[in-house]
Amino acid sequence: MPWQLSSQIPINPVHAAVGRTGKVLFFGGSGNDPSQAAYDNSPEGVRLWDPNTGVFTTPTIPRDSSGNPIDVFCAAHSFRSDGQLFVAGGTLQYDPFYGIADCFLFNFAANSGNGSWTKVASMNRGRWYPTVLTLGDGRIFTLSGLDVNGNLDRNPEIFSGSTGWRIFTQQTSSFALYAHLILLSSGKIFYTGAQLGGNNGVQPCILTLPSRFNRPITQQIVSGLEASSTCNQAASILLPPAQDQKVMIIGGGGGAATNRVNIINLSASTPTYTVAPYLLNPRMHHNAVILPNRTVFVCNGSRGDEDVAQSTMPAEIYNPATNTWTQVETPIVNGRVYHSVAVLLPDGRVVVAGGNPSRGTYENRIEIYSPAYISQTRPTISSAPATTTYSRTITIQTNQAATNIKWVHLIRPMAPTHGLDTEQRLVDMPISSRSGNSLSVQTTGNRNIAPPGYYMLFVVDNNNIPSVASWIQLT
Repeated sequence: MPWQLSSQIPINPVHAAVGRTGKVLFFGGSGNDPSQAAYDNSPEGVRLWDPNTGVFTTPTIPRDSSGNPIDVFCAAHSFRSDGQLFVAGGTLQYDPFYGIADCFLFNFAANSGNGSWTKVASMNRGRWYPTVLTLGDGRIFTLSGLDVNGNLDRNPEIFSGSTGWRIFTQQTSSFALYAHLILLSSGKIFYTGAQLGGNNGVQPCILTLPSRFNRPITQQIVSGLEASSTCNQAASILLPPAQDQKVMIIGGGGGAATNRVNIINLSASTPTYTVAPYLLNPRMHHNAVILPNRTVFVCNGSRGDEDVAQSTMPAEIYNPATNTWTQVETPIVNGRVYHSVAVLLPDGRVVVAGGNPSRGTYENRIEIYSPAYISQTRPTISSAPATTTYSRTITIQTNQAATNIKWVHLIRPMAPTHGLDTEQRLVDMPISSRSGNSLSVQTTGNRNIAPPGYYMLFVVDNNNIPSVASWIQLT
């Protein structure tokens, strides 16, 4: 069966990230349950999961001055170049929600592979539901979120390991909570229009960061997005390969869900959203995952906001080569609406978890989807370097004749929450020569196309069947 039930997770998995060890970090802090916000020293809402064994471990979250775990519920995150997950913000209080300024690193490889948290420099502002994005130079950019007084913050910040946080002194527009941002090849940042809760009147735009923090971040508005006011809990994805610079926005809504799908070519002289084939099922609160055969898998969500009764829907796959959607199997578990996540594993399967339609109730069953290629005869990577640099030729050995390999590419591991994932991208590695079972491929010279860090390296044969990935660090 394509869908299989796996483990049962003992926390609300609001946040997820796939580490370079192949393990998946799930965390939710207080997990949308205010009764859990007043922590004692009981286990907090974090688990590290091994998909090969189903075993959970509980890395200890850093404590506050009273010795209680800091609440990472509704933080934001992206990967650093060393493979550690950078986590910024979280929850200071419920109803009304206020944000914290605390920041953390999660090291997947520490503690004999059981992982560990460390606290790093705090932001200048508290942030609840912010967006975090890793830039091409390895710095961390954060935008929006509710501050320590519950106000929407309009002063973005950038974190550097050498200088800590620096804040932009001039305000931006009122970017929404969990605004969907994508790093472009130019180093500029694209706000897709997708977000949580409403766009505050801010249209999709391209942001240019100034060289000085006392200068404004410029915003170039892009047009053409259909129903731009109904992008609450839509999905956004940089279509494969990243070099094409095409972004798709999928579904979303404003009460009722839409099946709207638009694509924008950000390499065009005047980028404009255009209509693409619509989803077969309207949905919001869904997840989009780039598969290693260069298609896009969409699952989870509901036809009506957080309505579980309208959440029984098959998954769908978009093929950019044919510009078509194909309906595939319906999950075993339904009700994966708000706070659901989906991530790609190195073996090409998709892990799906969560769903939190009301406080105190969440879906604890983890489910795994196996695309059709899992049951096919797959190419294998016999050897590949563990590290590489930009603008370099590397050699990959495969069990197949090199002439049978169609693509070689990198996929950055996912780190989603609330349908937002600023990390996910597939980067083509052009094949420069083939000989026997050996391939010579080129790494990109553009750090904005592939920010430094760990990637899953795949080879794909002429039948579009991918290998299991090898991990490689791009420095």
